[in-house]
Amino acid sequence: MTEAKPLNVLFLCTHNSARSILAEATLNHMGKGKFKAYSAGSSPRENQTPNPLAIVTLERAGISTAGLRSKSWDDFAGPDAPSMDLVITVCDNAAGEVCPYWPGQPATAHWGYADPSEAVGDDAVKLEAFKQTLFQIKRRLELFTSLPATSLSKMALEKSARELAKK
Repeated sequence: MTEAKPLNVLFLCTHNSARSILAEATLNHMGKGKFKAYSAGSSPRENQTPNPLAIVTLERAGISTAGLRSKSWDDFAGPDAPSMDLVITVCDNAAGEVCPYWPGQPATAHWGYADPSEAVGDDAVKLEAFKQTLFQIKRRLELFTSLPATSLSKMALEKSARELAKK
């Protein structure tokens, strides 16, 4: 029996430094080969890197940060890019932008999260904001990764992912 290929999920945010990075790493950690997560930004800054607090938060949660880097969504729109099954925007700015054409026309959904990098206060306050965002992402991804295979066809996937936005 051949193993099914993993579902490719792309998480989008504006700069690809916090929420989308948290979601990519968390789904790859939880997906157990059933999912392959990627992340990108609509307009990452030049030389953009993941927010150091995102990396610390993931490491403290026992989630690998190996290979995480900020990328442009253009990296995933070309003919050599992996084909996505689902594209999820995780910030309101990216949700309102005109997305590029995604090869294969994947299902889409929006899961909005507050930007933890905008937390005001000392390092402890800022780290707590990242921890809370990771908790929210993880909770939604626990539901997502537990969906039965019948919920993962393109139409069902889009409906399921959009329903999870309400949770």
